[in-house]
Amino acid sequence: MRIAGVTLPDDKQLSYTLPLIYGIGPARAKDILTKAGIAFSKKGKDLSTEEERTVRELCEGYTIEGELRREIGQDIKRLKDIRSARGMRHERHLPVRGGRTKTNSRTVRGNVRKTMGSGRRTLEKT
Repeated sequence: MRIAGVTLPDDKQLSYTLPLIYGIGPARAKDILTKAGIAFSKKGKDLSTEEERTVRELCEGYTIEGELRREIGQDIKRLKDIRSARGMRHERHLPVRGGRTKTNSRTVRGNVRKTMGSGRRTLEKT
């Protein structure tokens, strides 16, 4: 089955394959299947064409995939343009919504690990 440009595997349960679409998580997938009247354990290959059409229509009722990515990108660009604090955090590749930057953002900062004593040494007079 193909929804919004994403090919979903036929041999897995629908409640696990629908979250492969960007913008649909586990809760939204179960909500879609409940509205469509399809069992969570049903697999893609077991769907009739009518059920498949219903699932596709319900999924496309949400903002998903390319449209959602574009919307999020525009939001981040707007934050950067107005020079907000969150926009500045995005520009510097730092955690935007809080977080411990001393040790947890190593990959962005180039994996720098400094020991406690390296910057605290003073030159002794001889």
